[in-house]
Amino acid sequence: MSFLTDLVNLNLSETTDKIIAEYIWVGGSGMDMRSKARTLPGPVSDPSKLPKWNYDGSSTGQAPGEDSEVILYPQAIFKDPFRRGNNILVMCDAYTPAGEPIPTNKRHAAAKVFSHPDVVAEVPWYGIEQEYTLLQKEVKWPVGWPIGGFPGPQGPYYCGVGADKSFGRDIVDSHYKACLYAGINISGINGEVMPGQWEFQVGPSVGISAGDEIWVARYILERITEIAGVVVSFDPKPIPGDWNGAGAHCNYSTKSMREEGGYEIIKKAIDKLGLRHKEHIAAYGEGNERRLTGHHETADINTFLWGVANRGASIRVGRDTEKEGKGYFEDRRPASNMDPYIVTSMIAETTILWKP
Repeated sequence: MSFLTDLVNLNLSETTDKIIAEYIWVGGSGMDMRSKARTLPGPVSDPSKLPKWNYDGSSTGQAPGEDSEVILYPQAIFKDPFRRGNNILVMCDAYTPAGEPIPTNKRHAAAKVFSHPDVVAEVPWYGIEQEYTLLQKEVKWPVGWPIGGFPGPQGPYYCGVGADKSFGRDIVDSHYKACLYAGINISGINGEVMPGQWEFQVGPSVGISAGDEIWVARYILERITEIAGVVVSFDPKPIPGDWNGAGAHCNYSTKSMREEGGYEIIKKAIDKLGLRHKEHIAAYGEGNERRLTGHHETADINTFLWGVANRGASIRVGRDTEKEGKGYFEDRRPASNMDPYIVTSMIAETTILWKP
């Protein structure tokens, strides 16, 4: 096994200029991540310099068997924390051979929103709080939980320390460092309210990069849990009952919100989000109704309300934002399995472009 580890950790730059590029894309379910690798003649830092590639869409639920070729367009490059050196991870989106985005390509539509001049001028910032649950591989039960049983009630686990309160920290810390190595703007981690549940935060990221960074951070987490023999779940309510669900709170601001008088802009934006509440909820993740119950720090899925420092609201405004009269707000509705391309672009479209 040690010899295998030596081979895995070979430093290619000592013997060749060639690099390995791992092309990553989102599969047919909208949550499954796929990837495959290819050799390139040398280091690349610009995604436009990378070759397009193809894959068998009939094997990912994205194309029929009789016309299965799907084309990958490289969109963003990150350093590869697994192979290291000059090797890279490449976030891609998917198109037909004729150049049309396939139905599961949510990045294409998001990029249109973020390239709109009015959106560009507002420089939208996002900070996404990605919650997830670590599960024991064979039984799909949270790590640290007795098989077939339950731990003590919630309370000591949030940001907890100790073998009886914190489960999976080695995986979480490995992911944190791997994301920093990759160049993802990961801004922190913490243990969540339900034992075995964790959160990482990405941002502030501007526009389309928020979606790219969340997807690649998810990919890195999937790879690390693969190595550890643990399953990562993005289910918004992995354990029924009196346990917290898992969300992906989206912190958001525009240039106007960050400047003097921004609080009035924030209130107008929140009013617009309220008018389109049902549309946003429909796009904010599968199974979210099991999480947004009005309990466990959520607002009921059918109710839109906002408040200052209120974690039971749909939209929370921070005390600092209220005090300073400018800043950002937090959309607490997105589920942990949301598509960040959809959520970030939808918030920008509603608050900047949409005219009620």
